[in-house]
Amino acid sequence: MSVKHAISRGLEMGRSVFQLGLLKSGGRVAAKLRADRFRVGPSVRSAQPQAFLPSRYRYYRTSLRGLAAQLQSAGFRRMMGGGSPRNRAVFLAFGLGVGLIEQQLEDDRRSAATCQEIQAVFSKKRFQTPLKPFTSGYKLEDYIIGNQIGKGSNAAVYEAAARFAPPKESDRKCSLVQLREDEEEGETSRSMTCCSSLRNFPLAVKMMWNFGAGSSSEAILKSMSQELVPAVPLALKQEKEQITLDGHFGDLPKRVSAHPNVIRVYRAFTADVPLLPGAQEEYPDVLPARLNPAGLGNNRTLFLVMKNYPCTLRQYLEVSTPGRKQSSMMLLQLLEGVDHLCRQGVAHRDLKSDNVLLEFDSDGCPHLVITDFGCCLAQNDSSLQLPFNSMWVNRGGNASLMAPEVSSALPGSGVVIDYSKADAWAVGAIAYEIFGQHNPFYRPLALESRSYQEKQLPALPSSVPADVQLVVGLLLRRDPSKRPSARVAANMLHLSLWGRKALANQDSTGMRKLADWLLCQSAVVLLRGCSGPSGNTVEAELQRSFLSNLDLEDLRTAVGFLLYGREQSQACILSE
Repeated sequence: MSVKHAISRGLEMGRSVFQLGLLKSGGRVAAKLRADRFRVGPSVRSAQPQAFLPSRYRYYRTSLRGLAAQLQSAGFRRMMGGGSPRNRAVFLAFGLGVGLIEQQLEDDRRSAATCQEIQAVFSKKRFQTPLKPFTSGYKLEDYIIGNQIGKGSNAAVYEAAARFAPPKESDRKCSLVQLREDEEEGETSRSMTCCSSLRNFPLAVKMMWNFGAGSSSEAILKSMSQELVPAVPLALKQEKEQITLDGHFGDLPKRVSAHPNVIRVYRAFTADVPLLPGAQEEYPDVLPARLNPAGLGNNRTLFLVMKNYPCTLRQYLEVSTPGRKQSSMMLLQLLEGVDHLCRQGVAHRDLKSDNVLLEFDSDGCPHLVITDFGCCLAQNDSSLQLPFNSMWVNRGGNASLMAPEVSSALPGSGVVIDYSKADAWAVGAIAYEIFGQHNPFYRPLALESRSYQEKQLPALPSSVPADVQLVVGLLLRRDPSKRPSARVAANMLHLSLWGRKALANQDSTGMRKLADWLLCQSAVVLLRGCSGPSGNTVEAELQRSFLSNLDLEDLRTAVGFLLYGREQSQACILSE
């Protein structure tokens, strides 16, 4: 073996031993995900290496820099003493390899510190809800009820206005007039009527259907408590809050904090079921016997008060085709909303375009919010793992968009369903609708999530950016361990939309160039937020959300996915 070959081998040993051996225990999952499964290149986790070394390696705990110096010194001593030239060269190169790793770790520490500082700045800027805080409104009589605006399998929704001081209207545009300017006059007239209705009825009241919860307020709140997950702290009267939370009637699920892409419930109360417009025609069976002798419902039920949105995502996509950038930002908003829920231990479990509401920002860009939490899984430990020991365990709603790991689960002792990436999979399916395609898991194609093969998924239109196509394809992977989280997928879209130049000469290990871009981006977003209405746009909200959730490991994984996808695309082009 030549001396050159020996040095090369020693460098390789120095890197591999410390990256894949002593340092692997702390970053095992992330490193394996990046290097082994997706082959996007090796990387080193940004934590302090000393924390990963077992106590028996006391000699190595001083630091990698000190270890490298000691190894190099020992190599020189051996060179001056005995031993074969090959062994001396290997030992010296081993120490040099460790020194190179220390430089990489130092860069990672600086990048991690940059991410933490940026995150600290933007996490303090909490999302402000568009409506003024309520001071009353705990009774149905406090509201003027208008026409029905929606109906599902568990509730009906009506437009409403507060009899007390009405909330200030949002800055967001709420009209569909922009979508129909090129349509005939009759269509435009109806859209203007919709806008006028929203001004007169800025709120929406959701009346739950109560079949088996009884008529006591406590029993109703316990049975329908999942609907309160997006509720504001003062949604319930204080005495009701105490009664429900005292343990006698069971604890309410945790409540998620405010987020621009998650609905907010401003008031929740129980009241007698009224005879609202269209009730006898639309849902006679759920009415109580006092209103319909053949009705099966109870006398009282739960009412939720929310902001009134002009349409659902599905209704919007039926009459409009959003542009390329708008479509990408719509997909990104869903991922940001799902990530926010996952971070707080909530899985929606019923994501579909009907359960996403939509309005428009000051620039005319669609703003999306996730709603309808009746099927959600909310856990205080944030594990999002549900024991599945019986077929009677509720796995969630909307079987068509149920992730493969959920739909294919078989009940048994010790079986657990992991929902941590289930909503992200559903977002991948909804992406087809956002980009003008038919959802492949709906009829007529109707792929089954429990049995489909990834090669059966139809191609997205060629106009969809390659990075977005990559994200959708990854989200719809059957194996959740090979599927990115909502946070990683969102980071990929953020980098694709606003960080292309930063990715031009980026690799999957060194993050210094990307850290420099993050600092510049932070300055731009902060200045934009102080410049007036432009700071309230969907784009500005998305950028603030990205910066407030920065994590070096998630960012590195997103970069690795993007670089891998681009390498694959270039390889396909060259092969053609």
